[in-house]
Amino acid sequence: MSFVDIAHLTKRFGGHTAVNEVSFQVPQGSTLALLGPSGCGKTTILRCLAGLETPDGGRIEIGGKTVFDRASATDLMPEKRELGIVFQSYAVWPHMTVAENVAFPLKVRGVGAKERLAKASAMLETVGLKGFENRSATLVSGGQQQRIALARALVHEPRLVLFDEALSNLDAALREHMRLELRLLQERLGFTAIYVTHDQAEAFGLADTVVLMNQGRIETAGPARAVFARPATGFVARFFGLNVLEARMIGPVAGTDQVEVALNEQFTLRGIAGDGLDMTKGKPVLACVRKESVRAGTSPLPGSLPGTIEAVSFQGVAEEYIVAVHGISLRAIQPAAGFRRGDAVHVGMTPEDWIVLP
Repeated sequence: MSFVDIAHLTKRFGGHTAVNEVSFQVPQGSTLALLGPSGCGKTTILRCLAGLETPDGGRIEIGGKTVFDRASATDLMPEKRELGIVFQSYAVWPHMTVAENVAFPLKVRGVGAKERLAKASAMLETVGLKGFENRSATLVSGGQQQRIALARALVHEPRLVLFDEALSNLDAALREHMRLELRLLQERLGFTAIYVTHDQAEAFGLADTVVLMNQGRIETAGPARAVFARPATGFVARFFGLNVLEARMIGPVAGTDQVEVALNEQFTLRGIAGDGLDMTKGKPVLACVRKESVRAGTSPLPGSLPGTIEAVSFQGVAEEYIVAVHGISLRAIQPAAGFRRGDAVHVGMTPEDWIVLP
């Protein structure tokens, strides 16, 4: 059942169209991530949902209630939309205690002092801050401020919670920890969530559905695993960090879903045909492969190709290489093998590793 329904949402700033005819739905109790580079329109969509921006067109429904409809001039105030928001900056009030920060949404709704303190304390316990009620909100760590902001967004029991780059100010280890905690908290409380992020690890770690934005439009959308496994366009492949190489179509491989393409006169390969692919011989295409699927080793394997290590970046348990194969440079990530620049290697890839896109 759809809980959030956005139809043909459009928002302009002067002559710039920040959001262009965007439509998607979010089922009740699920999580959707709006993912994309800076300036793609994802935060503008979130602000339109929250009532902080007025769209120029389209319709927004939350929980079966129309909160914005350009055609009927409906535009509910933010406090009437029954949602919570966690901002990137946390926005805790320095003149209030932790409990007063969390209880503030209840105060503006007219809840009595005793009841709002009890609810604030219960929510602080839920997010792991029991005993912090009387501390100054600015005399705690960044991770604890993020939990305060989360507790404040949840204390009035909203059915929808919006997260605007909410984890980006945390260090890498704390971000990973909070991703798991947020997943567990959502399962326990049952709210619907929409995350805005530029971090693909965050999007895939938190969301059931991923919507990847590009210049105000949806580039691709679907279940997180499907969006990751089968990039739909060259933009998607590049955003997810695949090797994206210009090639020429040779033709389909009979009896399979594969095609053969040429990267240059020496280097031909087979890959899975993407949607909408023109298989006319000589047609320009993009051959894409994940860095994790380019395997460099010292021993030849069936189908492997000779290569040379051009650059090495040590990353702890893994190493990233640039390896040259028949005049083509490929990036590879694999467990640290100790290769050095100039080393001769054998490079293994399978047709299933490659996807060929228009």
